[in-house]
Amino acid sequence: MNDLPPLPGPLPWPVRDSRAHYFVDHYSDMHALVADLVLPEHAPAYVVSALETSRELIRHSYYRYEFTTVAVTHSLFALERALAEHLGVKKNFQQLIALAAATDTITADLADRLDAGRLLRNKLAHGELTGSALTPVMAVSMVRAAFDTAAVLFPAPVGTAPA
Repeated sequence: MNDLPPLPGPLPWPVRDSRAHYFVDHYSDMHALVADLVLPEHAPAYVVSALETSRELIRHSYYRYEFTTVAVTHSLFALERALAEHLGVKKNFQQLIALAAATDTITADLADRLDAGRLLRNKLAHGELTGSALTPVMAVSMVRAAFDTAAVLFPAPVGTAPA
């Protein structure tokens, strides 16, 4: 049931966020920014969906700058669940990252990159940062850590040719 009052008219088409010009000239430039974020084809649907949404949020941050931060946090939510399932334990995200690194499930470098995202997520949750804390380039770097981890957790089956 929708309890919201009706809109007074059609919503306006989105316009470029005034901060976007610091990073790109046109919306089409956002495609190149995320082009190498390739979805892991053997990951569960919830992981693929979250990562694809994160990638699209970064592209659309051209219109709403804060989407960069939403993209990072969204990718980490799915990744936290994926790590817990893969490791077969119920722990907090920090513990999951540490356990994944300790069991060589992920590299120390990847653990550090994930932990940076986790810290950002916590600072946002506790009001220490605002939603505009990340540039699109920073968001791509942090979301890439989630993509890289998903690729490690859900590799192609042995004997499968790469796509």
